[in-house]
Order: sequence, then C-alpha cells, then structure tokens
Amino acid sequence: MFKDYKFTCSERFLKYVQVDTQSDPLSVTFPSTEKQKELAKILVDELLHMGVKDAHMDEYGYVFGTIESNTDKNVPVICFCSHMDTSPDCSGKNVKPVIHKNYSGGYIQLPGDPNEVLTPEVHAELRNQIGNDIITSDGTTLLGADNKAGVAEIMDAANYLITHPEIKHGKIRILFTPDEEVGRGVEKLDMVKLGAQFGYTMDGDKAGCVEEETFSADSVTIKINGVITHPGSAYGKMENAIKIAGDIIAALPKDTLSPETTKGQEGFIHPVSVKGGAESAEIKFIIRDFITSKLAEKETLLKNITGSVLSRYTNSSYDFKIEESYRNMKEVIEKVPFVTEYALEAVKRAGLKPFKKSVRGGTDGSRLSFMGMPCPNVFAGEHGIHSKQEWCSVQDMQKAVETIVHLCTIWEEKA
Repeated sequence: MFKDYKFTCSERFLKYVQVDTQSDPLSVTFPSTEKQKELAKILVDELLHMGVKDAHMDEYGYVFGTIESNTDKNVPVICFCSHMDTSPDCSGKNVKPVIHKNYSGGYIQLPGDPNEVLTPEVHAELRNQIGNDIITSDGTTLLGADNKAGVAEIMDAANYLITHPEIKHGKIRILFTPDEEVGRGVEKLDMVKLGAQFGYTMDGDKAGCVEEETFSADSVTIKINGVITHPGSAYGKMENAIKIAGDIIAALPKDTLSPETTKGQEGFIHPVSVKGGAESAEIKFIIRDFITSKLAEKETLLKNITGSVLSRYTNSSYDFKIEESYRNMKEVIEKVPFVTEYALEAVKRAGLKPFKKSVRGGTDGSRLSFMGMPCPNVFAGEHGIHSKQEWCSVQDMQKAVETIVHLCTIWEEKA
C-alpha cells in the first residue's frame, strides 16, 4: 500500500517545530497565546493546497478540514485530532531540530548543550530504534514532538488519502487544537460544527500503543488568610500565611500519594504552585486518580490536612475550592469497544505489535469523549516530552501515518 509513497511527515514536522506555539497557563485569553495561530495559518494553507477545500481556522484558533467520503457505504464520520501548542514547562522558542541518521545505539549528545545527553538507560525506547533516524532539538529547548509529531502525521495521512483516491473511506474530519497543554484544548470547540461521531487523538508515545484510559482529574485551590502586623511588634499576633502554606505542604504524605512515589494505577495529590505573602497565600494542587470516586477521598484528605494545620492558627482562615478538570475517558470508550479494537487492528496492519496502556495524564480525547465523541489516543512516537531531551523517530512517525490510513479503511470495511 505504501511501497512507492514518499512520506512527508518528517519534512512537515521539521518545519512545524520551528514555529513557537508555547501556551501560557496564566493567560485569560483563548487561545492563551496568539502565536499558536501562526502554525494554524500554515496548516490551513497546506490543507487548502493539498485539496481540502473547506480548511479554515476559526476565531479561537481551531483548525478544521474535511476529506469527503469516496464510498457508497454509510460510514460514521471519524475525526483525527492533535494539538498545536507546546508545554510551558520548557522553552519552545527558536527550536533547532537535529536529525541523527541511522542511530547505531549508545548515547546521543545534543549539540547545543553538552550536558544534554540521551541515553538508553533513561530513554529505554532508544534500544528499539537501531537503524532509525532520531530527531531531537539542539538541547537548548524542547523539540515539540508533543504534539507536532501528531499534527505532521495527520497532515501526511490526509495527503496520502487525497493522492490515492482508490483507498476507500468515509468522511474524515481533521481537527487541530490550541491550549491542550494548559488543560483548555477543547474549551471553545463547537462539537456540532465538528460533526464527528468517533475520533482519535494522535498524541501517544511508543509505536504500536493505543490508549483508552486516562486519569480523572480535579484541581484544588487553597487560599490562606493570615494575620499581618509590623514585624517589630508581631509577638503573639502575626500568623504568617507563607508559613501556614509551608506547613500544609510539609504535612502531605511523604512516601505515597505524590507523582514521585506513585506509578501504574496509583493516583496522587500534587502541589503545582505557591504564591502570596505574609498576609495571604495561595496553593494550587492537581488531584489525579484512574477511579473517579477516589478523587473525593484525596480531596477530603487534603482538606483535613489543611484544617488540622489551620487549627494551630486561631485567627487565620482559609478557602478550599475544588474544580473539575477532566474525567477518565474509559468510562465512555468502554461502551463502544469497537473504536479501540479498530485502532489496534490498524496498528497491526501497519506491521507493528499493538498494545494498550493507561495514560498517567490526560488528552484532548478525555474531554472530547465526554462531549459526545469517544476518542482513544493513538501513538505519535513522542518521547521525553516537556523536556530538552524530547525526541521522536522518522520511522515511527511514518508508521503512525500508515496507522491513520488503515483506520480509515477499516471503518469503511466495517460499515
């Protein structure tokens, strides 16, 4: 099927990563940074050029496009989705991608920073990449494989389908989103306009992987109101909000319930920011668990810790606010198991060994599933994400393109 096809995903990827699309968790605009729209404009132009006639960007920065059905069968409309923004955790400005051809094993030293070295001990998947072409940054920024690898793969798959009309498929919707990294990726999405019944995010790691389960997630904000006086006359009066916040954090479990002490199906309570002064302070937490009901258990524990600490500060007070972030998409996807089964079959047809695993995090697919479009996550080949040691391989990206195309044909076959 792909014998004589010249894949375009790696060339597209090298271009996309050089566009700074870092999102901003502190912004109140949508998208959180206007620069994300620069990549959106590029994608729209490329889609129009390849023949996707309705390709456009809306006011919020979402990119939409349609590959029309070429079959007489009544095939459900499926969507392929990736996000355009990169993580605020590491700079995405002036990314300089580097291709390490024909990887022979061992260490990869990044040319921009001698302290940044990829090793198989840290990046175990490198051991499966012998002979492949590895793409990294120069070591001074992240790469942007999360999730521009997925964007490039969807674009290449669209190119393949349009240039190979003999491949039968139903109506395909393309969606590129902003602000996934700050948890707002589908906040302004018009699902009626999208018009898809089922979907797949291309935002996973190891080649062959299909993910149908994520964390359920809440956020907690604790606002502390202390007692402030002049420090020269504070004896017996001052109750320092910064110290109260420190006491709350210090009282968290040390050997469990944190990201650094949990794995697999274990959830956690994670303080992500502290700000304020002696008079008032604020702590933000993220709460995660695969079982949604266990979020409340962790939130109760955190509230009890907070209450216990504040009981020692009799003139201070606090506010404890819980907000829902997203829910485990398995609660939706398990009701339509064929959506995942088709993805696993597509991986197999691409010549890979398919496997399922759980995401210790979330994707746009988490929210999309609960918005009416069951949406598992498929591998994009991204590794070491949110760091200067992020990498992907050209060959894994090409296999992701094949997987997308096979998925389109499977949906048509099953209709």
